Amino acid sequence: MSEIRFLDGGQTRAALDPARVMDAVATALVAVARDQVSAPPRIAAHAPGGLLGAMPGHVPGLGLAAKLVSVFADPERPGRSSHLGIVALFDEADGHPLALMDAGPLTEVRTAASATLSARALARTDGGPVAVVGTGAQARAQVSLLAALAPKTPVRVAGRDPGRAASVAAAHPSGRAALGIEDAVRAAGTVFCCTGAVRPVIDRDWLAPGAHISSVGGSHGPELDAATVRDATLFAEWPGAATTPPPSGAHELQGLPPERSVTPLGAVLSGELPGRRDEDELTLFKSTGHAALDVAAAQVAHAVAVAEGWGTRLSL
Repeated sequence: MSEIRFLDGGQTRAALDPARVMDAVATALVAVARDQVSAPPRIAAHAPGGLLGAMPGHVPGLGLAAKLVSVFADPERPGRSSHLGIVALFDEADGHPLALMDAGPLTEVRTAASATLSARALARTDGGPVAVVGTGAQARAQVSLLAALAPKTPVRVAGRDPGRAASVAAAHPSGRAALGIEDAVRAAGTVFCCTGAVRPVIDRDWLAPGAHISSVGGSHGPELDAATVRDATLFAEWPGAATTPPPSGAHELQGLPPERSVTPLGAVLSGELPGRRDEDELTLFKSTGHAALDVAAAQVAHAVAVAEGWGTRLSL
């Protein structure tokens, strides 16, 4: 009989040490770029009100894990969706289960980590204030990570609800709510798009020369307009962001002309491929999520939980 460590939502979130997650996600992204990861494209079963996605993956040296996550419309918040699920971590050597944890905070933190890594690698060093577009759980996770890593950088949060924008902005020492999305984006050198949009929320004309966009939303439709995608140098976690259809690929990157290429972010992080080439270049990291990032975050959460003695031990 084997035992598995169960981490509830609070324990999972507490175990996701920001610096360690950043390092682990960077390692995973490099492994993806080098084709060292075993992770089939995400699949989903569709129900009338949403979908159930499955994402298994193995990253050598980090671990073996699988995520099951449901994405359903939230009837209490029209226009928003809930992301609920579990992540199971296994021993990569003998396959026995090690831990079961809440997929919600794990997904939020690893997604924010990949977006932040893209900004570190691709944004101008003198990019000015940061804009975060969105007021949901992912936007809050992004602002919280920025607060932990760059508390002095001005952050402007924008969304449909000014009150929610102010609440999210309060998580950052230098955060405040913007007057609106256009106001936030025009003043920003880096834009984090964290919405559940089904149509674009960003207009190309709002973006400053040399801006960097990290777009992690758009599960149900394009978060960015076609002109932004047309004018930007493109980066993603993996090539399939452009070559496979949603839900594994990105809505914005479907049907790119043959001459357009999408550079794996991990190849920039490792120095194997260039990132930004000049100060006026528009750069775009389009995230679709990747099982390798779940493996990375789960490995960190499990290691911290074991060290701290957190979680409930369950017999299988």
